[in-house]
Amino acid sequence: MLSTERFNGIRAFVSAAESGSFSEAARRLGLSTSSVGKAIGRLEKRLDVRLFHRTTRRLSLTDEGLAFHESCLRALAELEHAHTALTSRRLVPGGRLRIALPVLFGRDRVMPVLLALASQYPALEIDARFSHRAVDFADDGVDLAVRIGTLDNSDQLVARPLGVQRVVCCASPAYLAAHGTPHTPDDLRDHACLAAMRDGLTESWRWRDARGTAYAWSPHARLRFEHIEAVLAAALAGHGLAQLPGWLVDAHVARGALRTVLDEHAVEGLPIHAVWPASRSMTARLRVTIDALVASGCAR
Repeated sequence: MLSTERFNGIRAFVSAAESGSFSEAARRLGLSTSSVGKAIGRLEKRLDVRLFHRTTRRLSLTDEGLAFHESCLRALAELEHAHTALTSRRLVPGGRLRIALPVLFGRDRVMPVLLALASQYPALEIDARFSHRAVDFADDGVDLAVRIGTLDNSDQLVARPLGVQRVVCCASPAYLAAHGTPHTPDDLRDHACLAAMRDGLTESWRWRDARGTAYAWSPHARLRFEHIEAVLAAALAGHGLAQLPGWLVDAHVARGALRTVLDEHAVEGLPIHAVWPASRSMTARLRVTIDALVASGCAR
């Protein structure tokens, strides 16, 4: 390993070779002339060779000095290249980003953002992992995660809000024309409800009462599915009413395939955040991904 003293001697030698003067080299390096002369003298002693012809009028390189100067310039150019490459990597997104995403939201709303980033930054590499569980950043080696729901109060994580997951009750226009439109959550008892299941249990629907208090209601459903896309498909086919995330049904509502009902009784949505460890350095790839997620409005 090159010591600091040896490196300083090389710097003094190169500066003196380029300026033709110990005093000018000293001025460029912010040192005294004697310090430059001593550093070069120690370098010549270690190399056991004279690097300069010294006269009272001029300073010139010996043949050995010329060869050593060329080698030093190549080495310093490599160091400058390595420094520039690392600085550029900090400023321009590149390298591998590992991001953990909720399965459906990640696929439908986050993936378009990631693919746009991949097109914009060819040096950026992305590992996208899809799971319903909350990842452990240290154990799973993840740089960034998108999480739906209330976050734990942890000083080890940093979060930026992406939006809110609204929950809407909806049905096809054909179903509502045939069976009527419910006006209160109690009216749902007379309707066909399409339920999602988790671990074999029907998931409750959430409502607000007249005082604005949230409460859970378990629908009696003839059709139940362990995947919300199956619930969506059944709603689109006119089999009943479903309570689903807004981001999943918005496009179908916009084109008239579904209509929302009971909007005034909807509960507040779940917050959606981009989350990363507070200890993680803010690399360019992490920064641009977070900024792109926020700017995309993917959670609206």
